[in-house]
Amino acid sequence: MSYSTLLTHLDNGIFTITINRPDKLNALNAQVFTDLDHAIDEVYNNKEIKSMIITGAGSKAFVAGADITEFGGLNKEEAMELARRGQVVFFKIENSKKPIVAAVNGFALGGGCELAMACHFRLCSDNAKFGQPEVNLGLIPGYGGTQRLTQLVGKGKSMELQMTAQLVDANEALQLKLVNHITTAENLLPKTIEILNVIMSKAPIAIGKIIECVNVAVLSDSSYNNGKSGYAKEIESFGDCFITEDMKEGTTAFLEKRKANFKGK
Repeated sequence: MSYSTLLTHLDNGIFTITINRPDKLNALNAQVFTDLDHAIDEVYNNKEIKSMIITGAGSKAFVAGADITEFGGLNKEEAMELARRGQVVFFKIENSKKPIVAAVNGFALGGGCELAMACHFRLCSDNAKFGQPEVNLGLIPGYGGTQRLTQLVGKGKSMELQMTAQLVDANEALQLKLVNHITTAENLLPKTIEILNVIMSKAPIAIGKIIECVNVAVLSDSSYNNGKSGYAKEIESFGDCFITEDMKEGTTAFLEKRKANFKGK
């Protein structure tokens, strides 16, 4: 499937999505959200896709924010719908049972930082900068940033970063645990692919269960898991793994001292 604002590439199970509006620093507009929504559907439904990378076109920006030109003239209800639309797409990313990783090249500001935080984890180039500068526009983050930034860096630092609109460079992002790894720009995608290849060598069903359980651990909304605690979700998911062919293969391979051949069944 082709998209007007995205470049896509599938290679060895890794689906790479590149947000392709470099003249606008890859700013998120309505069409980008529509294209992202459909691309995430591909991840959910295409059995050939085992994992996904989200990155931005060009060397300057991952995503430098929302496209502010679309904000003019919106009333309260329209603004709420704009935020709701973004959150729905980002929840689809967060809840994917296949790993989705952000490869942040350059600026990840506003909606771009929110997009990166919706991914399961993040790598960045050494020229990356992160921030939620919405207060400079008289706004707050609307695509989940107030929640996910707090989950990742803690309440106090999240408050400071959002209220000051301070930007965070790659080294501070690593210290804050906003990103897992820093690389050169040239090595960003190869390093991301290297990590995903390790993940894809593991049991796919178990990987999906880890994503579900970890999400429950950090999400404040208990309705996400029908009111169950993270510990209860872990018990249920642990049991689910025991009825998979992958679990039987994994334990047998361990006892036979050979590499497991997981089938995702």
